[in-house]
Amino acid sequence: MLFLAAGAAVFAASSRPNVLFIAVDDMNADLGCYGSPIVQSPHIDKLAARGVKFDRAYCQFPLCSPSRSSIMTGLRPDTTKVFNLQYHFRTGLPDVVTIPQLFSRAGYYAARVGKIYHYGNPGDIGTSGLDDPPSWQESYNPAGTDKTTLEPDIINDTPSRGLGSAMSYLADAKGRDEDHTDGKVATQAIALLEKHKAEPFFLAVGFYRPHTPYVAPKKYFDLNPLEKIDVPRMPADYAQTVPAAALASNRPWPNFGVTHEQARRSKQAYYAAISFVDAQIGRVVDALDRLGLRDNTIIVFWSDHGYSLGTHGLWMKQSCFEDSARVPMIFAGPGIKAGTPSPRLVEFVDVYPTLADLAGLKPPANLEGVSLRPLLTQPDAPWVRPAFTQVQRGDFPGHSVRTPRWRYTEWDGGKQGVELYDHESDPGEMKNIVADPRHAAVIAELKALVNKNWPVRVAGGVAEAGAKKAKREKRAK
Repeated sequence: MLFLAAGAAVFAASSRPNVLFIAVDDMNADLGCYGSPIVQSPHIDKLAARGVKFDRAYCQFPLCSPSRSSIMTGLRPDTTKVFNLQYHFRTGLPDVVTIPQLFSRAGYYAARVGKIYHYGNPGDIGTSGLDDPPSWQESYNPAGTDKTTLEPDIINDTPSRGLGSAMSYLADAKGRDEDHTDGKVATQAIALLEKHKAEPFFLAVGFYRPHTPYVAPKKYFDLNPLEKIDVPRMPADYAQTVPAAALASNRPWPNFGVTHEQARRSKQAYYAAISFVDAQIGRVVDALDRLGLRDNTIIVFWSDHGYSLGTHGLWMKQSCFEDSARVPMIFAGPGIKAGTPSPRLVEFVDVYPTLADLAGLKPPANLEGVSLRPLLTQPDAPWVRPAFTQVQRGDFPGHSVRTPRWRYTEWDGGKQGVELYDHESDPGEMKNIVADPRHAAVIAELKALVNKNWPVRVAGGVAEAGAKKAKREKRAK
C-alpha cells in the first residue's frame, strides 16, 4: 500500500519490496530461455518463466567496469567517464547516489556478495577489487578452489594472454560446486537472506562465471558435450567488408589465433561455466522461496555485457556487434507479469529508475534512463526508444545505435568507418550494407540518433567540442 511522504511515493515499512540483484560476469544470451538448443540453464529458464525476460536488452559499454558503472549509477559512460578498467566513477562524481545507496537511505539493509562493481577476474577474486564502499553496509569477497588451488592446472591455449582474457579452461573432476568461488557466493548469499529475511533488503549477488578462465566441475562439461559444439568459420574476404576498428578487439584475428578445435573446446567450457553458475543461481532463488520471500521480492538478473564465441571471428567482448552489446536481463516479482517476454529495446541505464519506481523511491533527477514499469505489466506495450552502445579504440570511440530493425555504428565519427545491418534479413550482422544507396534515408535517420546521443564526441576521454571551444577562445584573445 502506498502513501505520500516528503513529496515521494514510498512503501510502508511492512510492505516495502525486497530486491535480489543477481549479476553474472561475461554471460551472453546463449541460454535455454533465449532459444539455445544446447546450453543447459534450467534455473535461469525458471526465473524467466516467473517474470519478464527482455529479449532486446543492451549494455552501454561491453566491458566490465564501464558497463557496471552505468547500471549502478543510471548514467551513460560519457557521464561517468568510465571507459577502461582503472578509472572509478567517484573520481569525477564523488557525490553520485548508486542504486543500493538509494535503498539504504530509505531504510533498507544493503549488502554485496561477490562481483558487482569491477574486479579483475580471476586476479582480484577474494579482494574488494574496484568496489564502491559507500554502496554497501556489508560486503563479502569469497574465494574458492578455482582461485586458491586449481589455477596452475588451467589449460591456456593463448599463453601470451593472462587468464582473465585468455582462451583458458579446466574441467574440475573432483571439486564440489560449493568449493568453487561461485558456490561460496551462493552459500554466503543464502546466509544473508536467512539473517535479514525480517527486514527490507537490497542484496546484490555477483557471480564470477562464465568469465574466463572457464572453470567448472566436470559434470557441467558433460551437460554440454563437445560433439554438439561448433564455431563459425569466417569467409576468406570477411575482414575487408567491415572497418578495421570493428574487429580490433581480437589480436590476432580471428579468435586470438587459436585453432578451430581449440575454439570449440573453449566454447564447450564457456557453456559448462554457464550451466555451473546457473545451478548456483538456482540455489539462491530456491532459498528465497523457502524463506517465504518470493511474494515480496523483486529479482533482477543481468549480465554485464554479451560475449562473442567466434561470430565475426571475434571472441569475448568490446565490440559493437549484437552478441557483444546484447545482454540477458530478467525482472521477476510482485506486480510483474509472469512468463511473457518483452520484445522492446531497453538499456542498462533503465534498471535504476525501474527499481526506484517499483519500490516507490524517489530517484536522483539526473538519471539517463527511464522506468521499464510499463513493460513489466504489459511486455509488448508501445515503446519507441532505441538502445545505444559504445566502445573505445585507443584515442577514438565506436558509437552504435540499435533500433527494432537496424544497427548502425560509426567509428571516430565515421572517419574510421561506418556499418549498417538489417536485422530483418541479416540477424547475424554479417553483411555490412552501409554503401548501398537504397539505405541513404535510413542512414541519415540513424546518424541523427547517434549525433543526438553523443552530441559531444569523445576521443581518448577528451571532448572534441571542448578542444574546439578552447581554440575559439584562444583565437578571440
